[in-house]
Amino acid sequence: MSSDTATRPALAGIHHFSPTVTDVEASAAWYERVLGLQRVPVPFPHHGDEDGGHAVLLMDPGVGIAIGLHHHRAGSGDRADERRTGLDHVAFGVPARTDLDAWAHRLDDLGVAHSGVIDETNPIPYSTVVFRDPDNIQLEFVFVEM
Repeated sequence: MSSDTATRPALAGIHHFSPTVTDVEASAAWYERVLGLQRVPVPFPHHGDEDGGHAVLLMDPGVGIAIGLHHHRAGSGDRADERRTGLDHVAFGVPARTDLDAWAHRLDDLGVAHSGVIDETNPIPYSTVVFRDPDNIQLEFVFVEM
């Protein structure tokens, strides 16, 4: 794997993740409840399409995670499917393998279906918990052993 970090402009991490959802209020409530995110109290317009919908922004300022849930009035209403071109999944890193057990227990307590903790060694050692949001968008918690 080659890297050109010496000559490219700097990156500071991923700023936010913004899926289009079928019911922005239901999704916002789900992400607040499951991930413990805080809602920014004002909707964000779709710049260049202000009449077409809006976004609800949820944040965890302590960690720097932000999710912008987008509502489009002309949306198709289809559920997400990672086999179509577009988003496959989003993975949230955790600092320790034991955190995956804690997240699995939290998802159980909240009635959110999930894979349980999966430990893999190929192609590198990692562990993950896979679950889905109300629109079937695949989400993961992942710990990578280095």
